[in-house]
Amino acid sequence: MIADASATPVPCWDAATLRARLTASVSPTGWAGTDAAWSDDAELPGAQDLVPAAVLVGIVTSGDPGVLLTKRTATMRRHSGQVSFPGGRIDSGDASPEAAALREAHEEIGLEPGFVELVGRLPNYVTSTGYRVTPVLALVSPGFTTTLSAAEVDAVFELPLSTLLDPAAPERRQAEFAGRMREYWVWPHAEHVIWGATAAMLVHLAARLGAGKMG
Repeated sequence: MIADASATPVPCWDAATLRARLTASVSPTGWAGTDAAWSDDAELPGAQDLVPAAVLVGIVTSGDPGVLLTKRTATMRRHSGQVSFPGGRIDSGDASPEAAALREAHEEIGLEPGFVELVGRLPNYVTSTGYRVTPVLALVSPGFTTTLSAAEVDAVFELPLSTLLDPAAPERRQAEFAGRMREYWVWPHAEHVIWGATAAMLVHLAARLGAGKMG
């Protein structure tokens, strides 16, 4: 078959390409959802009451790259059974959001920091439950092993990069919560429901890589 010369070239998503895209100076200007907000502004109303947290948004740089995700146990007090990135509260002993994300990833799934290359951040995400989450961007080398925290994590899996880079993949849905209609993103997966804050961060990750849609 003769290639269509007018077609947009498809990048080879190796570690170097991912690193270049993730470290590019891209600043999303806002978030269109009603369930949460994106902001780097410390002067948000009630900002002093927000709980600082960090998550590791890691892309595994295998031959078939994917975004590393976990499924929470059904027994957790908050966000039980939901899909999330490895992460949690920033403790007083954590030197930075990056340190917190690495610590939490090691505690939750046994990911050794030596397999992780930190490459940047997405804008902070303020959840409706009172957390200011710093999404820490990282490349994760293949070959790592996982040891799941029985109290926190039921499963570890990857969302294929091919799905993340498909602009038609995420769906915008509505549901009533606490007497209000809220909008949220949902990403397709054969086994897991990916929605809420995690899905929103994935939309922004796709936009950072130059393939996603915003708003």
